[in-house]
Amino acid sequence: MTNSIGNGTAARDQLPLISLRGLENSSAPDFAKTADEIGRAARSFGFFRVCDHGIDIETIEATYAAAIEFFALSDQVKRGYYIGNSSNHRGYVPFTEKGDYPDEKNRSYEAFDLGLDLSCDDPDYLAGSRLLGPNVWPELHGFQNTVADYYSKISAVGRLLCTALEAHLKLPLGAMTSQMSKPISQLRLLHYVRQAATKEHTSVNMGAHTDYECLTLLHTRNKGLQVMTTDDRWIDVPIDPNVFIVNIGDMMEAWSNGAFRSTPHRVLNLSAERFSLPYFVAANHDTVIKPFPQLVGAGMKPKYEPFLAGEHLERMLMRDFPYLRNQREADPYRAAEETRSAVHNPFEGRLRVD
Repeated sequence: MTNSIGNGTAARDQLPLISLRGLENSSAPDFAKTADEIGRAARSFGFFRVCDHGIDIETIEATYAAAIEFFALSDQVKRGYYIGNSSNHRGYVPFTEKGDYPDEKNRSYEAFDLGLDLSCDDPDYLAGSRLLGPNVWPELHGFQNTVADYYSKISAVGRLLCTALEAHLKLPLGAMTSQMSKPISQLRLLHYVRQAATKEHTSVNMGAHTDYECLTLLHTRNKGLQVMTTDDRWIDVPIDPNVFIVNIGDMMEAWSNGAFRSTPHRVLNLSAERFSLPYFVAANHDTVIKPFPQLVGAGMKPKYEPFLAGEHLERMLMRDFPYLRNQREADPYRAAEETRSAVHNPFEGRLRVD
């Protein structure tokens, strides 16, 4: 089940829908065919949709139910899990924790952030890593089991997609996934609420941005997500409960030497209330992200300078989370160490055309 990429504006505005059934057997002919479909979509759009991904709708709905139950708690209870009280960026993100986006005039959403759930004696956590360690789990019956199960399943789909992109790029098996053994991948439970005073229902709730990691796998039940096309127009992303929306992130753009595009996107206030489940596929914290040599032409220079995956994500989170900026400013050594932090994301250059 694949929507072909044709000619004309209508075709350009149609995000491909790709069945992942062909990826079930890596040695079968359908694997290469499906991998190339995914690769072409990543090159042409930077966004595509996938079905037949193997995660049943019951698992997805159970995760939504867990999120809805948590966000229905009182503000006082939710703030007991405030992300700013965590040393490794885990927990509740209140409505007041706003990022630095000029187009978010009507921003109104809360979130719950978690990642790879490591033990309290993990060496990276003990060494003070901001992005690795144990999760913060609300004391709600079934929440941890439900959300951890979803994290495990969606992360497996993310690795499978990365394997397909390796094949499409004709990279050695594991070129990417071998650098995802202890990833800084994050799952967000997101709850958007359109404020009663907001009269412009097409105004922006989450500002235009690219995602910082390799891939994002998003499930949502409400309209509002828009993608910037190659000719710098905003188009709406269709909603289907059986489909995940996938987009390329900054790390993948650099790894692929620009073959794949980290595409700007935003969320509008179309719904009075909106829930979504974005999962961000990332590399290990200390992975050096640089174009694979196989993707740099003979006699050519790589299009991207090397950077550490963890450092890039931390810099961008500094822009998104006031609590991290406050911590930096309160620590003179850390502030001096991070003079480049919370400034500009080079992968969002296309946003300056507006």
